[in-house]
Amino acid sequence: MPSRSCSHDAGPVAPRGREVRCDDGGMRVVSLVPSLTEAVAATVPEVLVGATDYCTHPAGLAVARVGGSKYPDLDRVRALRPDLVLMNMEENRAEDADVLRAAGIRVQVTFPRTVDEALTELADLLALLGAAGDPGWLTEARRVWASVVPGPPRRVVVPVWRKPWVVVGGGTFATDVLRRLGAVNLYADHADRYPRPTLDEIRARRPDLVVLPDEPYLFTADDGPEAFPGTPSALVSGRHLTWYGPSLAEAPALLRTQVGF
Repeated sequence: MPSRSCSHDAGPVAPRGREVRCDDGGMRVVSLVPSLTEAVAATVPEVLVGATDYCTHPAGLAVARVGGSKYPDLDRVRALRPDLVLMNMEENRAEDADVLRAAGIRVQVTFPRTVDEALTELADLLALLGAAGDPGWLTEARRVWASVVPGPPRRVVVPVWRKPWVVVGGGTFATDVLRRLGAVNLYADHADRYPRPTLDEIRARRPDLVVLPDEPYLFTADDGPEAFPGTPSALVSGRHLTWYGPSLAEAPALLRTQVGF
């Protein structure tokens, strides 16, 4: 989690549907958000000139790398002469957005907390980048999520880190994804979006299921389930639980299989 999140005021950004052009007529975009990198690369790949070292999808993406999401190399970003830099309230730091804006670079900050918000923000962003209508993957994502019928309610806890333990709280995209499948996040009413309870406190909630994603902490069969003896656990794809991009089209079916809903 960032030390200070990006502001909702993303600074000078182009309005929806208006393309940002540089002098030679081509847009140049740097993405500091892995899920947005995948969305742009799958839809308007010609505009993408830079991404973080953690932008692993699509495989073989051949663009300049600018370091991590939390601590990008801003000199590298500026050297790419971007017309637009894509950032996220949770994944990136406000101070980096401030530096980029001060350098005259436009910054687009996303902050979807629900599946519906993600679908809308993706459509808006791709229109901004010049896409001619929704791409097929976004149309499919709208279709599959509209048809999801939640299973019987199951009380879950979703750790995303250990040492210290950090869990997913309310007002988060992952909580909404699981809610739509039938999961009730036991930390959804916590004051913090990412609470840091002790292990004893997590166990005391007596969840029906502990959901263990493979990112940002890489939980595995040998690292995570043993902390919750007597409670079922499910290892899930963090990309499908927390990313908002092409993975949204596959997420309901895959997560249902992984969590047994």
